[in-house]
Amino acid sequence: MIIAIDGPAASGKGTIARRIAAHYRLPHLDTGLLYRATAAALIAEDRGLYDEAAAVAVARGLGLIDFNDAALRTRQMGEAASVVAAMPLVRAALIEAQRAFAARAGGAVLDGRDIGTVICPDADVKIFVTASAAARAQRRALELVQRGEKADYNAILADIIRRDARDSSRSVAPLRPADDAVTLDTTHLGIEAASAEALRIVEAARTRV
Repeated sequence: MIIAIDGPAASGKGTIARRIAAHYRLPHLDTGLLYRATAAALIAEDRGLYDEAAAVAVARGLGLIDFNDAALRTRQMGEAASVVAAMPLVRAALIEAQRAFAARAGGAVLDGRDIGTVICPDADVKIFVTASAAARAQRRALELVQRGEKADYNAILADIIRRDARDSSRSVAPLRPADDAVTLDTTHLGIEAASAEALRIVEAARTRV
């Protein structure tokens, strides 16, 4: 069973994907971390984020390892990843690795922005998780505060709006729900309720198979 979960930043898709993966005991891949790791490597090597040739070389050298690095999950790295992810050749370099992960025996859960439309168009279940920009900005701000960091709500909101525009307007694999995806709006849902609704969607899809 392949489960594709897409959506914009801070919509809750990552947490939902991890919970679904744990529930069904399936491997999980946060594909966004591949782009964050690519951006981080460029920054570490003092290369420009718009250096597509360098970004492609980095992307081709990435392994599908555990990217549970707090440095990759910062707001700044998310913005940098959005720049790298807009490059067609970088996306092409990472497609096969993602598809190979999805092809594992028993299936997998992948979350990102183009899983249901490009990476796994034949996924058994497709969920597009969304929420208002204001709600997503509030969540990001709360996360920062809980980590003891300063949170500028207006700056975070501006970042989210900018990322949404870039992700939705890029020429290759723009952020959008697959035609057969079920949309899950988490604007007014806590993570428990959102996860429960996502599991209901998965179970409903399984009964139709």
